[in-house]
Amino acid sequence: MSLYLCVFDGGEEIEGVEVGAYDDFRAFRDTVAGALEGGAPGSRFPTLMNHSEYEGRWSPADARVLQDELLVIGNEMGRLKPIALSPARQEIAAAAGLRPRNLTDCFFDVDGVPLIPRLIALCEVARRSSRPILFQ
Repeated sequence: MSLYLCVFDGGEEIEGVEVGAYDDFRAFRDTVAGALEGGAPGSRFPTLMNHSEYEGRWSPADARVLQDELLVIGNEMGRLKPIALSPARQEIAAAAGLRPRNLTDCFFDVDGVPLIPRLIALCEVARRSSRPILFQ
């Protein structure tokens, strides 16, 4: 099953990010917990980490905090070595011509576009439009 995060306004989609499989999103959060939170999920990035992917939404207020968390995560992961990609992620990386140079580069959407900047941009759309980010 695939995870799609999006912002709607009046029934019309404004912006969306096809993250990939729920397992890919879990792998991202597990990596954040292990690499940046000392194995204690939510200790530094509670908006990202303590939100259930099945809960359905981040409010516009959550999006503001999440955006700040993602900026820190991207910066800190950018200084860490890359990890091995799953076979499915290797295929996407190969098709997109990606060669991860750091930990941030190891996470991308289904089109091979870096995930953290995509999520930051989605948060900005949610904030500007005062609309929630929905999990679909």
